Amino acid sequence: MENIKLIIDLGATKSKYNDGDHNLQLSTRKKQMTLTDKLENENVSFNSKQATRLDTDPSSQVDYSNSSVSIVIPVYNEANSLPDLLDELTSILDKLKRPWEILVINDGSTDATLEVLKGRPVRTISHPYNIGNGGAIKTGIRHAVGEIIVTMDGDSQHDPKDIPLLLSPIGPFDMVVGARINSFYQGIHRAIANKFYNFVASYVSDFKIRDLTSGFRAIKAEILRRYLYLLPNTFSYPTTLTLALIRSGHSLKYQPVRALKRTGKSKIRLLPDGIRFLLIIFKISTLFSPLKVFLPFSWIFFVLGLVNYSYTYYVNQEFTSMSLFMFIGGFLFFLLGLISEQISQLRFDRAEGPHSPS
Repeated sequence: MENIKLIIDLGATKSKYNDGDHNLQLSTRKKQMTLTDKLENENVSFNSKQATRLDTDPSSQVDYSNSSVSIVIPVYNEANSLPDLLDELTSILDKLKRPWEILVINDGSTDATLEVLKGRPVRTISHPYNIGNGGAIKTGIRHAVGEIIVTMDGDSQHDPKDIPLLLSPIGPFDMVVGARINSFYQGIHRAIANKFYNFVASYVSDFKIRDLTSGFRAIKAEILRRYLYLLPNTFSYPTTLTLALIRSGHSLKYQPVRALKRTGKSKIRLLPDGIRFLLIIFKISTLFSPLKVFLPFSWIFFVLGLVNYSYTYYVNQEFTSMSLFMFIGGFLFFLLGLISEQISQLRFDRAEGPHSPS
């Protein structure tokens, strides 16, 4: 009996010890959980305050009212117009009370362009041969140091007095384009062509385009350099830049300006450059919004197939292979546009990913 009592006492003691150890573990865990919850709450509270402070801190927003400006002017045999243009441009920039520079890109000129640039407050960069208007613009963008870049022609068509009008909206707007209100001064054929380009570009971009081909514009340098690889070497670089920025969700404003009489003869050829402009529109459209291009073709084939089927069924009560071809063609155009849209979106997300919001 004594042995049984001893075993019972030992068991009770062990059970009491285990209960005490279990209570100690629960108490320790409770303290750890309390401490963890406290740290998490403090961390959440800190992050919340920090997020609020970051969102409302005015210093986090870039102030472009006093930002530096780089004027990029591509020139090719513009010796006659440059002296007066640069004199007036320098006078206007001095009144802005902000840092500025003028970059003149000599695109293989064969006249006295380099001579008239000597002794003037400009940075001159020369191409060994004529690359193209867009190529000269890209060279100027690569060498510009200003936070805002203004592009303009060197033939006196763009009035330097309008530069402050282009600069003032920069900040809320990423790009400001000088929209010519007297486009018919270049000839009715050029004006009609520009109206057509504006219509097509407005359709593919879902944005009212007022002057697609204007090279007189101001844009944030940080944003402009993201799309530098897209710009062609020809006169169609404004078309590419406009459609690329709109499709990417950047803000754009059109500022009405009055174009001046050109000094010298235009270097734009109506038919070759006109066709090139149109191809650029569709190229950029298929690059950023391919469904806008393929969907109309899908509808055209589907409607033609439906009309053909209605006619053949009414006349011969049959479904012809031509109707089948039209329906299949419309379906394939739709699928091609849909797949291209997905690829475009993946490409766009990857391209925009590394950049911080502007």
